[in-house]
Amino acid sequence: MNLKMKKNILLTRFLSYAIVVVGLSGFKQPESQQEKATTPNVILVLMDDMGYGDLECYGGFPYHTPSINKLANEGMRFTNFYVSQAVCSASRSSFLTGCYPNRIGLNGALSPNAEIALNPEEETIAELLKANRYKTSMVGKWHLGQKIPYLPLNHGFDEYIGLPFSHDYWPVNYDGKPLDTTTGRGKWPVLKLIEGNERTRSITTLEDAAQLTTLYTERAVSFIKKNKNNPFFLYLAHNMPHVPLAVSDKFKNKSGAGLYGDVMEEIDWSVGEIMKALEANGLTKNTIVIFTSDNGPWLTYGDHGGNTAGFREGKGSAWEGGVRVPFIIRWPGQIRAGSVCNNMAASMDLLPTLVNICKAKMSVKKIDGVNILSLLKQEKNANPRDEMVYYYDRNNLDIMDGPANMQAIV
Repeated sequence: MNLKMKKNILLTRFLSYAIVVVGLSGFKQPESQQEKATTPNVILVLMDDMGYGDLECYGGFPYHTPSINKLANEGMRFTNFYVSQAVCSASRSSFLTGCYPNRIGLNGALSPNAEIALNPEEETIAELLKANRYKTSMVGKWHLGQKIPYLPLNHGFDEYIGLPFSHDYWPVNYDGKPLDTTTGRGKWPVLKLIEGNERTRSITTLEDAAQLTTLYTERAVSFIKKNKNNPFFLYLAHNMPHVPLAVSDKFKNKSGAGLYGDVMEEIDWSVGEIMKALEANGLTKNTIVIFTSDNGPWLTYGDHGGNTAGFREGKGSAWEGGVRVPFIIRWPGQIRAGSVCNNMAASMDLLPTLVNICKAKMSVKKIDGVNILSLLKQEKNANPRDEMVYYYDRNNLDIMDGPANMQAIV
């Protein structure tokens, strides 16, 4: 081979390599959602009857909640976060609509025989974010209406699986034994899991109820994976630790702190699975994760009831133990890790705050919540809420003017 031929071969190889390099540099590599997104995903995890003192990071013991501790260490923990009423349906309506429940016609807990529900004309977080091209899912306990047009799909959620109300609305006693069908509670209908708008399998035993936390967690993880390339809002509302307590075999008798401890450690596992799914799908940095409770513990049930951290009373009351709940929020790069907020904030503040963060349009209907983004950003002298009104039952009012300064109005 002469020198000229060698030069031609080398030139050909160089040009081929250059074409490949130029071609690769011009090829746009797929971006993770957190690299390209301008609005964050939102996950709201709502517990049922979990007290202020039920988490390790709020002084709870002797069981352990490492995943929730990690969430708090990587985000912000509120010490004065309040719900609008210390009972299921009323409280949940405030989280979703940004309104005092009694002002929109709700109070207490809706039974299977209830003739009222959350008005479809009220705008929820899901509806407002969906209008901004978010995918939306609700997994778990709804408790704001048990039939069409009052189920989650009619309130802005693209998909739903869960129970229409608390799992003690069934003809089964708290010890798992069937109730006498001639009694009031014995006449409750068979509890049915709902998927979409259709009632599917029955939940008839404590063994069935023990599978709920796992089922909900698996569906939540599936939704995250399915929507890793879309902005999304996931509302995960566990039935636990509301009585009757039930836990899967993988956590039964494992906590060393009785059944309540077992349930809390399974809940902690669920949070861990959610965080693993975010990490595996490149969504950790662009997802707001919120962990809180609908009201304080149901103290009537003793060691199946939970812990108020010493605050007076619990679920069903307007005292601190009923309306003050844990609230943890994690948003990497935006909320300082390990921070604590002692300012007052409330459940109805979520809607205006999240709508602002997610660049959606605010509800055209009146709301009662305030935007607490200034607290999340730790802006100097921020104090967006300095009073809070509690409704007890239908028309009894308590007004808090600053933390722990309550006045009663009957």
